[in-house]
Amino acid sequence: MGISFDKGLGVHPQALQFRIQRSTVLASNLANVDTPGFKAMDAVFAFDRALENSVGLSSSDNHHMDLPSQSVDGMTKYRIPNQQTADGNTVELGIEQAAFARNTLDFQTSFAFLNMKFKGLDRAINGR
Repeated sequence: MGISFDKGLGVHPQALQFRIQRSTVLASNLANVDTPGFKAMDAVFAFDRALENSVGLSSSDNHHMDLPSQSVDGMTKYRIPNQQTADGNTVELGIEQAAFARNTLDFQTSFAFLNMKFKGLDRAINGR
């Protein structure tokens, strides 16, 4: 009987992949903070909604989902700025920094859970 890594590792590999994608989007926002006409974006993934349902988080617990946004596609949304700028740039430095920091913490949390899963599988395989 083989080990099913999909079942054994849970949602954590997908969570890490999403966190990597989201950090790329947020880093792009930060890099373009002074680019005229740049529209800030954020990545939204079904994982967040699934996590909310499975863990019982409300949308108010998931702070980056509370930011006003306009859908681009199923995964990326444009942010609606709190303060309009004359050059059309919608990047707000403080919001982007906070979102990036939160995403980093979420990545580290998922990585820690994944590491614990691997340690548990190692103990099970070695009979400890």
